[in-house]
Amino acid sequence: MSHNFDAVDELIKQFSLDRDWDQFHSPKNLILALVSEVGELSEVALWKSDKDLEVYLSSRQGREKISEEIADVAIYLMRLCQKLEVDLLEIIKAKMGSNMAKYPIDKSKGNSKKYTELDN
Repeated sequence: MSHNFDAVDELIKQFSLDRDWDQFHSPKNLILALVSEVGELSEVALWKSDKDLEVYLSSRQGREKISEEIADVAIYLMRLCQKLEVDLLEIIKAKMGSNMAKYPIDKSKGNSKKYTELDN
């Protein structure tokens, strides 16, 4: 996976450099673009019942739309990491370690409570 991730990371970086878009990709602008794309992703589900969304996402049109929006979110997230010189995979691993400590299996399995609400 890492090799594939690195290739995609480089593709995104080169795409921006080739178009001289680096000048527009300040952390602030990338964060705002990311929020905008998350909004577009949420529109896929907006006003649909769980069942209607399930049906839509099982259609070709639904799969294409959700895939496009997920990709847009991922691209801006990766670009933000590039600009901040943050290793996305490393910070995900670190956060998962933190989540494992906050949500031990014996207290969290089948439970949707936030870690601050789990019984000690």
